[in-house]
Amino acid sequence: MNLEDQYIPQISLDCVIFGFHASQLKVLVLRFKNSDFFALPGGFIRQDEDLNEAAQRVLMERTGLTDVYLEQFYTFGQRERGEVRMQREWAEVNKRDVPQWLEKRFISVGFYALVDFSKVNLTMDAISDSCDWIDINELPVLMMDHTLMVAKALETLRLELNQKWLVFNLLPEIFTIAELQKVYETILGRTLLRTNFQRKILSLDILKRIEKKYTGKAHKAPYLYRFNKPENEDKFY
Repeated sequence: MNLEDQYIPQISLDCVIFGFHASQLKVLVLRFKNSDFFALPGGFIRQDEDLNEAAQRVLMERTGLTDVYLEQFYTFGQRERGEVRMQREWAEVNKRDVPQWLEKRFISVGFYALVDFSKVNLTMDAISDSCDWIDINELPVLMMDHTLMVAKALETLRLELNQKWLVFNLLPEIFTIAELQKVYETILGRTLLRTNFQRKILSLDILKRIEKKYTGKAHKAPYLYRFNKPENEDKFY
C-alpha cells in the first residue's frame, strides 16, 4: 500500500503545543532540513484511526508524552492555504520527489496541547533539522497559515482559561502562587495585582498547601501548593 492509500486524502492536522518555562509561554516549532522553513508539528490521519487518535500520535511522536491536555480548536480550509512552492523548493534542495497527492489542497484540523515543559522529550522527524521551544512573542515566520493557527490557538486558550482550569496543565505538580500568577499573566498578556490574585485563588479552595519552599535566604520563603481539582467549574479570570 502506498502513502496515498494509507491516509485520508486532502485532510491533515496541525498541533499548537504550548509549554511554559522561564516566565515565557513557548510554542514547539519544527525547522525543515536544509531550509529556513518553519512549521508547527503536524501530520496526516491514517485510514484506520480516529482524528483524535492521529493528533495524540503526532503529539507523542514530538514530545514523548501520552497523557496531556489536547483539544481541537479550529478547522483551517482557506482555498489558498496550500504552499506548493515551498514543498518544491525543499524537495529540490533535499533531492526528493514531491508526490502529486501532497500538492493538492489540504484542509487542516487545528489542535492545541498544554504540556509540562519539564516532562517533554523533544524528537525530530525524518524531514526536520530541529524541533525547538520558541517564545510565542519571538516566533519566526511560519509556513502556510501556521502563524494564524498559533494566534487562533492563543485566542481560544484565553477564552477557555478560566473555565477548565487549563493553566495547571502548564505547571509542574508542585508550584508557588507567584509561579501560578506568572502563567496567568503571560497567557493573558497583562499584569495582575498580586494581593488580589492571591486572595481570589486561595478563596476558591482549589490549592492544597504542601510545605514552605526553603531557599536558604533571609526573606520569608513562599509556600508550595498542589492543584486540587474542584467539583464545580467556577470562573476565576
